[in-house]
Amino acid sequence: MAETIRILLADDHPVVRDGLAAMLGTQPDFQVIGEAGTGAEAVAEAARLRPDVVLMDLEMPSLDGIEAIRRLRAADPAVQVVVLTAFDTDERILGALQAGAQGYLLKGAPRAEIFAAIRAVSAGGALIPPVVASKLLRQVRAAESPDALTAREREVLGLVAAGLANREIAARLAISERTVKFHVSALLAKLGAKNRTQAVRLARERGLIPS
Repeated sequence: MAETIRILLADDHPVVRDGLAAMLGTQPDFQVIGEAGTGAEAVAEAARLRPDVVLMDLEMPSLDGIEAIRRLRAADPAVQVVVLTAFDTDERILGALQAGAQGYLLKGAPRAEIFAAIRAVSAGGALIPPVVASKLLRQVRAAESPDALTAREREVLGLVAAGLANREIAARLAISERTVKFHVSALLAKLGAKNRTQAVRLARERGLIPS
């Protein structure tokens, strides 16, 4: 008889959790041992219940799913995480995997794929479907490009996208306004943009910042 895989469900929608629990309950080697409706609850319940696998949504109240993954993996490196989310942007995928997720599935994935991901990560493996893998590969290649944005340029880009002027960005980052102008110029050149608005649009299309 296969060893039972103990699963914690983390999703802010009770109906989704109920549906997942019912679906997973059809498998003799799965046991749903707990549920969490917020990121903070997921971290606390994982520490209390010590599940083998956490099935985690990314859009969670009180604590973002990616940060929740980072915290529960830091507290217990043995716990495995499979992300099940509606978000398929390059940035979110990379963020979740860097935080420690071993699987990344999109909501609407076939139940067989969800079952396979849980079993794979429980056994110490990983499961990333082709559509997600292609996005991840594109992000990695972009990071290796000579035109890749530096960490500071990403910070500036995020603030530009938030609508802050150069003076406000300078104050926020504790740098000179002249340095901000330098970073903005570099951003425009690397993104191939003519102005700040176009830079933000192109960055969103490429998954460099949230849509």
